[in-house]
Amino acid sequence: MIHRIVVGISGASGAALGMRVLELLATVPCVETHLVVTRAGRQTLAHELGDAALKRAEVLATAVHPVNAIGDTVASGSFPTSGMIVVPCSVRTLSAIAWGLSDNLLTRAADVHLKERRRLVLMVRESPLHLGHLRSLIQVTEMGAIVALPVPAFYRLPERVEDIVDAVARRAIGHLGLDLGLNAEPWEGLVDARRAAGETERSSPARQRTPAGSPP
Repeated sequence: MIHRIVVGISGASGAALGMRVLELLATVPCVETHLVVTRAGRQTLAHELGDAALKRAEVLATAVHPVNAIGDTVASGSFPTSGMIVVPCSVRTLSAIAWGLSDNLLTRAADVHLKERRRLVLMVRESPLHLGHLRSLIQVTEMGAIVALPVPAFYRLPERVEDIVDAVARRAIGHLGLDLGLNAEPWEGLVDARRAAGETERSSPARQRTPAGSPP
C-alpha cells in the first residue's frame, strides 16, 4: 500500500524540522510525498539551511507542487492521501487554516484534509502567544487538526541539536497514525528512579499494626 503524505513548509523558523521530515519519509519505499512550500518558506529555508536547501527538499519529495497552483491535485478531496504535516507552520498559515482562507495551495490542501476528516498535523512555531494565536489554535483543534508544538524532549538527554530535530520530526510523523517504522522510540520511564523506589520499598521496615485502643 502506498501512503501519500502532503508536506507543507511555511515561513516560520524551524526549516530543519521540515527538511528532516522529508528525509525520514524518503527512506520508506511505500511513502509518496507531495511537497508545498510557501514563498516565505522558501526564504526561511535559504536563510536557515543555505541556498541549496530548497533544491534538496524538492529532490527528497516525490512530487513538488507550486504554492500558487491552487487547482493542483492535492487541492481536491478526490485525491486520496494518508495525511498532511505542515512543518514548520507559521501563525499566518495557522490563521488561514483556522478560518478557511484557502488562498494558496498549502492552506487549500490543509482545508481539504479537515473537510475529508483526514489527519492534519500542524507544527506551529511561535512564542509567546497572544489571544488571537490561542483562538486560532483552539479553532483548528476543534476542527480536527492536531497541533504539535516543536517542544524538545529534554528528558531524553539529547547531545546535539540534530538529536532534537530528529526527535521532533519523528513525533510529527507519528501523529499521522501510520505504521512507517519512523516513530520516536517509546519512553520506558526513569529506570534509575524505578530502581531507587524499589530499593527504598524493600529496605523500609514493615509497619506493625497497633490494635485499636492501644497506645501507640
